[in-house]
Amino acid sequence: MKYAHILMAVWEERWALQEAKLQAILDFLSRQAAGEKFSVDEVAARIPQKAEREVARKVGRVALIPVRGVIANRMSLMGDISGGVSNEALAGSFQAAMRDPDVKAVVFDVDSPGGMVSGTDELSSMIHAARGIKPIVAHVNATAASAAYWSISSADEIVVTPSGSVGSIGILGVHDDVSAAMEKAGVKKTLISAGKFKTAASPYAPLDDDTRARIQAKVDASYERFVAAVARNRNVAVKRVRDGFGQGDMVDAEAAVAEGMADRVATLEETLQRFGASLYGNVTTPPASRTPAPERSRRALQL
Repeated sequence: MKYAHILMAVWEERWALQEAKLQAILDFLSRQAAGEKFSVDEVAARIPQKAEREVARKVGRVALIPVRGVIANRMSLMGDISGGVSNEALAGSFQAAMRDPDVKAVVFDVDSPGGMVSGTDELSSMIHAARGIKPIVAHVNATAASAAYWSISSADEIVVTPSGSVGSIGILGVHDDVSAAMEKAGVKKTLISAGKFKTAASPYAPLDDDTRARIQAKVDASYERFVAAVARNRNVAVKRVRDGFGQGDMVDAEAAVAEGMADRVATLEETLQRFGASLYGNVTTPPASRTPAPERSRRALQL
C-alpha cells in the first residue's frame, strides 16, 4: 500500500528529470505496488540506498556540498527508495556554509538526473540571491540534468568535468491509464468524489482531452519558469535558452561552454585548488586553468 500511495504522488507531480530515470522510478514503484517483492540486492541495483548518500563537508576552507541522485522537495516522499537529496536539505547546507566565517567558497559537487519541479525554482532563486557574499561554484561531476541544472545554474560559475554534461531543460508530466489492465484482472475501481476536477487525472480511466489540456498548461507554465530562471542565472535572453541550450537534450562539457551553459572545463580537484584546497591535502600553487576564468571567477579568487 505504501508504494501505491507513492506512485500516486509521482503521477501528480511535475518533473524536471531525465525521461529514462523517471521511467525507471515508475516501473519500480508500479511493480512494488502490484505486490512484486525485490531482494535487498535487487532494490540496490535499481535505486541507490540511503547509506550511499554523501553529506556536505569542508575541504580546506571550501564547503563541498554534494548534489546526488533524484532531487525532491522533501525526501520524505521517496526516502525509502531513493538515494537522492531534497531541496530542503540542500538549502540548509548552503545557508550554513554561507554563514560559516571559516568557509571561503562554496562548491556544489553535482551528479544528478534532476527531479521534482516542487521547490526547485525556490532553491535556484535563493542561491542566486546569495551571490556576492562569497564565491559559489557548481562543479558538474559528471551530470547536471533538468532540475539539477535549474538549481545550480544560479551559481556564480558552472564548471563541468571533462567527461560531463549539462542540460535536459524541460518538464515532464505523467499519466498511466491502468483501466485496461484492471479490467483484465477482473477489478473495477469506482471513485466517489466531490469537486469538478478531483478525479480528472485518475489512472483508472483514460485521459480525456480537457484534462490533458489542463495538465499540458501546467507543464508549459513550469517550463516557462525553468527557462526564465536559467536566462536570469546565466544572464542571457530567454529566447537564447528556449531556442538553444540543448533544447531538452544534454550537452557535453566543451560544447556547453561554447553555448554559454557553463563557464569552463576542469576536474573537481582543479576547481578546489583554485581556492587553495585539495582532495589530497594542502595546496600551495593553483593549477593552470583549462579555460580562461570569467571576470566573476577572478574576483572570487581574490576573496
